[in-house]
Amino acid sequence: MESRPLSYFVAVAEELNFARAAERLGISPPPLSRAIRRLETDLGVTLFERTTHSVTLTPAGTVLLTEARIALDALRAAGRRAQRAASPEPKLVLAVKADGDAGLLEPILTRHASSDPAAAPVAVRLCAWHEQPRLLRQGEADAALVHEPFDRTGLDSEALVAEPRVVALAATHPLAGKDHVALADLGLRPGDVHRFIDETRGRGHDLAQLLTLVGLGDVTPLFPVSVADRYPRPGVVYRPVTDAPPAVLAIAWPQQSRSTDVAALVRAAMSVAEAGQG
Repeated sequence: MESRPLSYFVAVAEELNFARAAERLGISPPPLSRAIRRLETDLGVTLFERTTHSVTLTPAGTVLLTEARIALDALRAAGRRAQRAASPEPKLVLAVKADGDAGLLEPILTRHASSDPAAAPVAVRLCAWHEQPRLLRQGEADAALVHEPFDRTGLDSEALVAEPRVVALAATHPLAGKDHVALADLGLRPGDVHRFIDETRGRGHDLAQLLTLVGLGDVTPLFPVSVADRYPRPGVVYRPVTDAPPAVLAIAWPQQSRSTDVAALVRAAMSVAEAGQG
């Protein structure tokens, strides 16, 4: 199956309107409609239910949309990786949030470099909160350190470390005088934790900005305990949250990767994590 009909299908499936999809693709509606009909004929299924007023996906179309997005992402990613491999000094790209490596980044890089002198060097790509899966799927990174849960579509992963969670509080906060706190003290339930973290970490603030807001009493974010150990700040205190689920850091890579260099980097990461837990 060629990529162009899939691209056309995805555009129509996302717009649910042939005219808008055609405008997005830079073609006119009639050839787009013919291309979708040919795709349906080739597959032997109906992908869209069409009326004079609406376009909706059939069950078969819903399945194809998921698979087509993965296939198109993989195709684009393959092109980007081929371009990087053709550079004079090809490198593995490891994506990581600056404060989201649990202190493992430097040991992993050291272990990877020392395990095989011929191993490809690693370039670190700093990124935003949970941007790593997109970078992997689009071929802009070969591996990533990322906290669970994350969008695993098209990715494989191995958990490296599970850390207790702490809450960052202004020194003047009423809870700052306690040795530890519970989720209920923060108005949270266990099922709220990941959503709460995504909301506080996903606003575009870097760690320094977020801790400034903590000191002002504006936010009370949850962090892995390694953040408390590595980033002390005047006016901010960290307290254990005894009933919060642990912060699990994983290394992730594309499912279709057959790179021996990526496999070596994953082994180095797992070796470092195991040594830290021993």
